[in-house]
Amino acid sequence: MLFYNTGNEGDLQHMSDHGGVAYQLLTHRDEAGPSQARIRDRFGCKLGCSAIEAPFVAKHGKPDLEFGADDDRIEDIDIVHTPGHTDGSVCFFYRSPHGQSYLFSGDTIFQWNGKWSTFVLSSFGGSKAALAESLTRLRAWSPDIVLSSGFVGEVAYREVTREDWTAALDERIARLGGSS
Repeated sequence: MLFYNTGNEGDLQHMSDHGGVAYQLLTHRDEAGPSQARIRDRFGCKLGCSAIEAPFVAKHGKPDLEFGADDDRIEDIDIVHTPGHTDGSVCFFYRSPHGQSYLFSGDTIFQWNGKWSTFVLSSFGGSKAALAESLTRLRAWSPDIVLSSGFVGEVAYREVTREDWTAALDERIARLGGSS
């Protein structure tokens, strides 16, 4: 499973060394790019994204899987619809058999020099109100690790406790003008 996108040959080789990629899942349209075709050609994987984002993702390769509002799972991955950054943004939640859980948040919520941040792309249908609602829904999930596609700083992930996670969400919701 590949979340997001990469054109880095070292990343692709590492994936190849570990069995390849069956699915490439994108959280929103600005993760799409020319490397999608390279990844599909190399691994024969299926590309998935939300149905709302699919026309934009298709500019770089037609998605095999388009997640509608009622779709909430692909194999052992939960699909969490989180419009706000864009109108079709989604997050992916995975519970490892080894005990930890991972939230792949795309740009719904991400690290900016060690602090949580959000970003609305209104030109792509995003809105503060929708993002605040999505962050409120994310309070129902308890990830151990949050991994984003975009970030500023040294790392794109952060380990969180339940308390840290809800505090981060509540702070971002308040900044967006919503209530938790």
